[in-house]
Formats: sequence, structure tokens, C-alpha cells
Amino acid sequence: MIRCDRDGDSLVVTIDRPDKAGALTHDMLRELADIAQDARDAKLLVLTGTGKVFSAGADLDAARAGLAVDPVWERLSGAIVACQGLTIAALNGTAAGGALGMVLACDLRIAVVQTRFFYPVMKLGFLPQPSDPPRLVQLIGPARAKMILMAGQKIDAQTALAWGLLDQIVPDDTLLETARELGQDVFAATPVHAAAIKRMICPS
Repeated sequence: MIRCDRDGDSLVVTIDRPDKAGALTHDMLRELADIAQDARDAKLLVLTGTGKVFSAGADLDAARAGLAVDPVWERLSGAIVACQGLTIAALNGTAAGGALGMVLACDLRIAVVQTRFFYPVMKLGFLPQPSDPPRLVQLIGPARAKMILMAGQKIDAQTALAWGLLDQIVPDDTLLETARELGQDVFAATPVHAAAIKRMICPS
């Protein structure tokens, strides 16, 4: 259910569970975290999905059984942040719930126009993962973060672009091509150079 395709310094990781809207199990999250940790030195890491949904987050039964508060979510987002190269969420469709954590942890976010964002923790009675609200606030500000986390609003791609949650909207058939194009300068740099610039942008 997780595909990992490496081409030189580029790594494309795909959530391949379209029949379940990309819903994440503990095993899938652990595998994603392992891949992200192993990709620390990759120049480009791209996260994407299949079908019309990137990921609906955790399966609700699994969430109620404890997955919603499992530390594996933080392990995954932390591993993405620790990558020295460029990390891009290439969203083939809606990103919801806990799946937003890995999206927020990426350096850049691009998406097809049909993409929606929502994080229904208030309605479902869960807390978001600890690092998700600060990253969301850094991108879109506290009031808009409350629109998503507290008012339960579903944000379309155009609104997400205007707010700063998305960096680019792209045609469906050029999603991965655009992600690779965004990595061209990183491919031309040494890993040390890329990591140094990334630390200057995000010192923490």
C-alpha cells in the first residue's frame, strides 16, 4: 500500500490505497516514517497518492482504537522535517485529518485543483498531533488555523493557495513532473549546500 520509487537522488513515495481513500494504518505510517528516515540524505523527496484522494487520514476504527494518539504520526512528520533535501507534497486530491501532518511537514505543497483540506479533530473528539497546529499557524496564521481546526471548514485548493497552505496548483497530468522540475536546482547542488540553505531558511 506504500510504493517507494527511487531514481538517483529523487525518491517518490506513493500512498497506494485508492479503494480506501488512502486511509492510513499503523503499519503504513510506520513504513512511511522508516522511508522518510532512510531518505534523510536524498536531494528530493516527493509524497503523493493514487486516485482522487491523497489520504483521508486514519481509518476511523483504527483512530478510535488508539491510532489517533499514536506517536508514529509525530515520528513521520519529524522524519520529513529532518530530511536535508527538498521535500514536496504532490497532492493528487484531498488531504484530511492526520494525513495533513506529513503535508505540513514538507517544504513545499503542490496540488491538483480538486484538492480539499480539512482536519475534523473538533467534531471527532481528538486532538491534532502536537506539531501540526504550530506548522499550520506558521503557514496561514492563527485565525485561519482555527477555521480549519476549530470551525471544521473544508478548504478548497484556490483558497488554500490564497492562504499560503498551497504553493502551486497544477494540472492533474503534470503533478509529478512539476515536483521534479521544482527539484532541479537541488539536484545540481551538493547535499551539504542544500542542507545549509535549508537551515538558513528554517534555523530550528
